[in-house]
Amino acid sequence: MSLLLTLSIVCGLMLQHYFSLLSAQYCVPRKTVNYQSHLNLFKEDGIFNYSAMLIRDDLGVVLLGAREAIYALDINNISDQKAAVYWRVTAEKQRECTYKGKHAEVECRNYIRTLHRVNDTTLYVCGTNAFSPVCDYMTFANGQLTLSGKQEEGKGKCPFDPFQRYSSLMVGTELYSATSINFLGSEPVILRSSNSALRTEFKSSWLSEPNFVYMDFLEESLDSPDGDDDKVYLFFSENAMEYDFYRKVTVSRVARVCKGDMGGQRTLQKRWTSFLKARLDCSFPGPSLPPIVQDVFLLRQKDWRKSVFYAVFTPQSSLSQISAVCAFTVASIREIFNEGKFKTSVAVETSHVKWVMYTGEVPEPRPGACINNMDRKKGMNRSLDLPDKTLQFIRDRPLMDEAVRPLTGGPLLLKRGPLLTRIVVDSVLALDGDTYNVMFIGTENGYIQKAVNFDGEMFIIEQIQVYENPEAVKVLRLSSSKGQLYAGSESGVVQMPVSNCSRYQSCEDCILSRDPYCAWDSSAERCSSVSSLSASPEAAVQSLKEGNVSQCPPPDPVPAVDVALIPGNNIQLPCQRHSDLAEVHWRFSDLQVLSTHKYYIYSDGLLILNTTASDAGSYFCDSVEQINSRMYNRTVAVYHLQISSEPVSPTPGIAATKYFIQTLKTAATGSQPDLESEDPPTPENQSDSGRMSRLEVAVALLSLLCLSLVAVILWFWKRGHWKCFGLAQSSKGGEGKRPPSDYTHNQNRNSEIKLLGAEVKPCTANNNHTTVDFKKNGEYHFPPLANISNLNGLGYIHDESEI
Repeated sequence: MSLLLTLSIVCGLMLQHYFSLLSAQYCVPRKTVNYQSHLNLFKEDGIFNYSAMLIRDDLGVVLLGAREAIYALDINNISDQKAAVYWRVTAEKQRECTYKGKHAEVECRNYIRTLHRVNDTTLYVCGTNAFSPVCDYMTFANGQLTLSGKQEEGKGKCPFDPFQRYSSLMVGTELYSATSINFLGSEPVILRSSNSALRTEFKSSWLSEPNFVYMDFLEESLDSPDGDDDKVYLFFSENAMEYDFYRKVTVSRVARVCKGDMGGQRTLQKRWTSFLKARLDCSFPGPSLPPIVQDVFLLRQKDWRKSVFYAVFTPQSSLSQISAVCAFTVASIREIFNEGKFKTSVAVETSHVKWVMYTGEVPEPRPGACINNMDRKKGMNRSLDLPDKTLQFIRDRPLMDEAVRPLTGGPLLLKRGPLLTRIVVDSVLALDGDTYNVMFIGTENGYIQKAVNFDGEMFIIEQIQVYENPEAVKVLRLSSSKGQLYAGSESGVVQMPVSNCSRYQSCEDCILSRDPYCAWDSSAERCSSVSSLSASPEAAVQSLKEGNVSQCPPPDPVPAVDVALIPGNNIQLPCQRHSDLAEVHWRFSDLQVLSTHKYYIYSDGLLILNTTASDAGSYFCDSVEQINSRMYNRTVAVYHLQISSEPVSPTPGIAATKYFIQTLKTAATGSQPDLESEDPPTPENQSDSGRMSRLEVAVALLSLLCLSLVAVILWFWKRGHWKCFGLAQSSKGGEGKRPPSDYTHNQNRNSEIKLLGAEVKPCTANNNHTTVDFKKNGEYHFPPLANISNLNGLGYIHDESEI
C-alpha cells in the first residue's frame, strides 16, 4: 500500500507540473470585459457582410462596404450615418449567376470588396456583382456618396466569389490586386492595372492554389544609397512545392514586386520580372504542420528599414486551438530576397519534381532585383532592358531557399482558445519616454485582445467582447489620431476606444493593468489617459515593465462579512480574483487553507464541508498576482464565522456541495458537468488560466481518487465483495455478520443525497451498500466518488467500518 500511495502521489504531482509548464507558454488575458451595450454599433436590417472598410481621417468618416451597400459613417460615432449608396445586382445578372449553379440569395448578390482612395474626394470601389465583378468610381462631397455610373470590368481586380480571401492596394492611380481571374477560381493572379499592366505567370511554381491575405507598399527609394525602387509586399498561403509529402501541405509566403517593373522585352512579356517569394517561419510548439497566415499589419517607422510586419497565424489542423502572432522586419525580408539562395526543381527517378537549393551560378543582374544605379550605369534603365538569361532564371525559380525568420526568433505571442483572425498595431509613447507597440487582435468568437511586449515579456492587458453574440472579427481598422478601433463582422460594425482608463477604479488597478495608454493621476485621484492628464506627468504614476504599486496610497481595509455557522452544515464563501492572472489564497487563524477533506478551494470561493465549532473564526481571501519576480498580494474578501443555533436554509451549502460533487465526478469519469442553472457557472469564454486551474484541480483530485480506488479494490479483493460491482468473482469468508450499527447509514446523510437530486437504492448483490442514480434514468451504478473517504456531510462512506 505504501508503494501504491507513493506512485499515486508522484503521478498526480507530475501531471500537475506538466500542465503548469504547458500553460506557461501561452498568454492569458489579465482581464475579461464582457459585452457592453454602450459601444457604438452600426448595422442595417437586411444588409450583411460588413467586410470592406476605409478610414478617412481627413474627411472625418469611416467608409464601409457591405452586401449591396456602401456607407459613410461619422468617424467619432459610427452609429451616425452620414450617407449611403446602394449598388444592387440586376435581375438579369442574378439569373445568369443562378444558371451557373450559384445560390440566388447568397452568392448572386453584389458584395463590396474594394474601397480605395484615389484623391481627396474620389474613391475606387469594386463588387462581386453576382460572380461578374465590376468596378466604379465614387465621390463623397457635400455629405453625399455618389457612384459615377461609369462601370468597368472588375475581373482580376475583385474576386468572383464573395467569400474568397483576396487583397488589393492603390498606389497613386495604379491598382495592385491579388485574386482569381476566372469564374471557377482556378487561375490566381497578382495584377497591376495601369497603362503598363502586369501579371504573374499561370504556373504552379509561381502560385499554387493561393489564399491571398494582405498587401502593402513601401517607398524604399527614399534615402536609398544604391537607387533602389519602391516595393509592393504581398502575404498569402499556398500549396508548398518544396515539401515531398504524400499529401498537399500549405505554407505561408511573403512575395514582393518592384513598382517600376515593366515586364520583359521577349521573355516575361507583360509579366512581372521582379516577382520573388519566400516562406514565412512562425513555428508552433511541438511537432505540427506549418501554420497559416491569416492577417498582417505593417507598423511603419520614419526609417522604412525599421518597419515591422505583424502577422496572425493559425494551425492547419481543425483539432488545434493554438494561434500565434509573429513579427517580421522589412530588413530581414529584404535580406532574403537580395542576398539569399534560390530554390530550383530537379527531376528524380520516379519522374517526380523535387525542389532543392540552387548551387549554380546566378546571372547578373541578380534575378528578381529592381533596377538600381549599378544597372543604370550598364545601360539597363528599365526591366525591358534586362537580359533573357536573368529573366529565364526568375521565370523558373521565383522561390527563395531560406525562410524569413521572425524578429524574436519565434512567435511573439502564443494563445490557446478561440482562434485569432485580424490584427492592427498602435505605437504609444509612455511616461517613461519609451514607445510601446500595442497589438489589437480580433478573434473568431467576437473578442478583441489588447497585448503589448515588455522587453520580451508578452502581456495581454485585456480581452473585450465587442459583439453580443459570438461571431468572427472579419475586418479590423485603427484610427490612431482618434484613438478608436473599428471591427466589422457578418452582422455589423462596432467602434471602441483603444483604452478605457476609467475602468480601473483604484491606483493599484491602474498600475497593474500595465496599459501604456493609462496612468494614475495623483492630483485627480483617478486613472486617466496619458494624453489627457490634468497635472504634469511628474504627478502621474505608471509602471509598465515592473507593475510596481509602491507609489500608490495604501488601500482601504476590506470590511468583514459576518456568516452564521451551524455545525454540520456546509458553508460557501465567495471570493473574486482581482485579475484572471491571479491565484486565490485563503487564510484561517493566520494559517494558509489548502484543499483537503475539510476544505475545497475552487475558482469562485471556498467550500467548508460539515462544519464544526472549531471552524468559527475569520477567513481571509487573498488574490495573489505575480509580475515578473514581484508578487502582489491583495485581500479581497474577509468573512467572520460565528456559531449560531438558529436553523438556516441549507440551500447555499447544498448548491456548492453539488458543484463540488459534480467537479469530482467530472474529474473521475471525464463526463461533462450536468448541473442546474443555479450552480457555479463555467462560461465558454472563461480565460485559459481558469480552464488550466480547473484542469490542475482535476489532476490532483484524480490522483486522490486513484489512491482511494486502489485501497477499496484491495479491500474488496480480500473480503470478496466483488458481486456489488457486478463482477463474476467468487468470494470466501466475506459474508460474515457484523453488528447492525456498522451497516446503518445516517438518515440525514441519505436525505442530503436526495437533496442533491440523486436517488439511493440498495445494491442487488449486497444490501449493505448503496448505489446512486445521478441521472434519474433508472440506471444504478456504484460511483467511484463514493470511495473517496472523509467526505463528511455528503452521505458517503466514511471509512471501511461502514462497508
